[in-house]
Amino acid sequence: MSKLVLVRHGQSLWNLENRFTGWVDVPLTAVGEDEARRAGEKLRGIHFDVAYTSALSRAQNTLRLILESMEISIPVIRDQALNERHYGALQGLNKEDTAKKYGPDQVKIWRRSFDVPPPQGESLKTTSERTLPFFESCIMGDIRQGKDVLVVAHGNSNRSIVMALEKMTPEQILETELATGVPRVYDLSPEGEVLNLAILS
Repeated sequence: MSKLVLVRHGQSLWNLENRFTGWVDVPLTAVGEDEARRAGEKLRGIHFDVAYTSALSRAQNTLRLILESMEISIPVIRDQALNERHYGALQGLNKEDTAKKYGPDQVKIWRRSFDVPPPQGESLKTTSERTLPFFESCIMGDIRQGKDVLVVAHGNSNRSIVMALEKMTPEQILETELATGVPRVYDLSPEGEVLNLAILS
């Protein structure tokens, strides 16, 4: 049995400002840094062989603070396959202002439908098509070798993984909120079957 822990990065500046972030590389807030340290405290005592994170600094710095808080040092693999969903033309825009411009129903479709992307951006479906092959080949490759893995990424890249692991429908995953800095701890069989799930909120 292996452990797989998923953590969404701590609060970022644009989370705080209610802006679409996507692939824009914005920093953590002081609250986000505290969330990362608390996540590390909750994970103390859990063994990890390797960590994965995205190409974006808010996830990388969350991971760094988690490992510092745990007082451990392990190999870290960074890959843009784990980046947040690309919000295209919406990146940087305030969510409330965007709803006023395009209408709340349209913005809800862009944010919460499974397969309708925002202009020039990715849907959750296309995010999954980017994230899951990497998850299957690299992260599950480690799990199949009996390794314990920590993944610190983003709301939608992690959602793609949650959907696959927990065999959720598109409707179920769209209703699943992943809070910043909250570890989702899976016990997995070598085949990737979920044997237990604990959410350390």
